[in-house]
Amino acid sequence: MQFTSEQRLDDVLEREFTLAEIPGILWTPASASTPVPLILLGHPPLGLQKMYPRLLARARHTAAEGYAAATIELPWSGERPRSAAAEQARADLHRALEAGEPVDDEIVDRLILPLVDKAVPEWRAALDALLALPEIGGPVGYSGGVIAIGTRLAVVEPRISAAVLFAGSFVPRTIVEEARQVTIPLHVLLQWDDEGNDRQMALDLFDAFGSKEKTLHANMGGHTGVPQHAGDDGNRFFARHLK
Repeated sequence: MQFTSEQRLDDVLEREFTLAEIPGILWTPASASTPVPLILLGHPPLGLQKMYPRLLARARHTAAEGYAAATIELPWSGERPRSAAAEQARADLHRALEAGEPVDDEIVDRLILPLVDKAVPEWRAALDALLALPEIGGPVGYSGGVIAIGTRLAVVEPRISAAVLFAGSFVPRTIVEEARQVTIPLHVLLQWDDEGNDRQMALDLFDAFGSKEKTLHANMGGHTGVPQHAGDDGNRFFARHLK
């Protein structure tokens, strides 16, 4: 891990880094004097630059609770090299949605599974590097989407103690099967009227999770209409499991 920039933004210290040419950002509470827990901030594959305002707001919310937050650029996003196969799958998805047609499993698999297969090892490598920093302790939480990435991480990464998962992206049926192996506490956010996404698949995924403690918070509204109090509920969830 190599830090490439640093700036203090009132309540947080923000440092950009690269990890094997993968861009990332680490935010730590400016007032922290001892190692703090870490929350990994998941996000859709739209690029860190585009997602930055929302990620910064989430990081500040996290820092106010005494946690560090970190994120990395997803494969084929931002300035990272593109995948022709992923671009084709995305085009096929948009074509089906615009035509009002159901999105079949084959399109979802082509779009999501390669992303999960590549992103999850990168997240784990980032976690290795982050936990080696003296200012980062444990435990570790995961917050956000893509929900298939969060699900796979919850299965394979024992250092993640709890997760807040954002429903709102397509889920391959193989990921639903993997969800049965998830045992960590979960807090799942679902926008009931999320346009272009399969509500029933999100419900099926929640039902499949093997966790003994799992909570589904469903709010009315579209994909970007998540109410402010949903973030507060997520903070209370992490307070129970990361402190």
